[in-house]
Amino acid sequence: MSETPARASSVREVPSLTLPIIGVVCAITVTTAMDATGLSTFSALALLPLLFLFWWLTHLSRTEVGFKVGHAKDYGMAVLFPVAVMGAIALIACGAGAVDLTKTNWSKTAANLALMTVSTFLVAIVTEEGFFRGWLWGSLEKAGMKTGHVLIWSSIAFVLWHISAVTLDRDFKPPAAQIPVYLCNAAVVGAVWGLLRAESGSIIVSSLSHGLWNGMAYVLFGFGSRTGSLGISNTAVFGPENGLLGLGLNLLFACLLWRRWQKKRGQI
Repeated sequence: MSETPARASSVREVPSLTLPIIGVVCAITVTTAMDATGLSTFSALALLPLLFLFWWLTHLSRTEVGFKVGHAKDYGMAVLFPVAVMGAIALIACGAGAVDLTKTNWSKTAANLALMTVSTFLVAIVTEEGFFRGWLWGSLEKAGMKTGHVLIWSSIAFVLWHISAVTLDRDFKPPAAQIPVYLCNAAVVGAVWGLLRAESGSIIVSSLSHGLWNGMAYVLFGFGSRTGSLGISNTAVFGPENGLLGLGLNLLFACLLWRRWQKKRGQI
């Protein structure tokens, strides 16, 4: 039996999940290959051409991808997340005697923090945030997926993309026992940035949070086998990305942000 014209048109108008799936697979495959061949420094940049390729293929508007300014209060929340979480970790670590500032050069620390924050912010807009919270988010919404499900699936994709960084990149990967904690943190932090994107509609907002997060995490707390400016060696407990305390605080912030977002939508 042939379809009626109205029904055939309706079927054709329902966007498919094929391109989002292909896009994520391509991102993971290319990045993994780069991490495996010593090109980890540039692996995130592989998302740049993929972002614009799949953006063109899915015909999303600039707003659907999240290229909009957002409101001042959205930026306030973007800054609050890394400052609150890592400020709390630093205070707790200091109280526990885990901080060692004897070798800290504060002027160099401030310069490195500013450089890491700004560079990550600018790059993330067209790589990690642009791809996962921008194009992927918009394409999943266009496919008819509810925002809560978009948040979950984009966060899962974000975690899968990070696996090669903590298993193949010799400079970045933490001790093996900390990898599961790191991946859980990646999911939770990705969800926080997703909620910032959902509330503001802007990947500029989430990119600011991403930039400040990387600046504070990698300069103050270090990464891989490198110790940060705070001199904290017990990163299994006090690491914001690979520590249990970081996981707990990130999860708490994510829950509070989720509740805040739900209340704004009038669902609780």
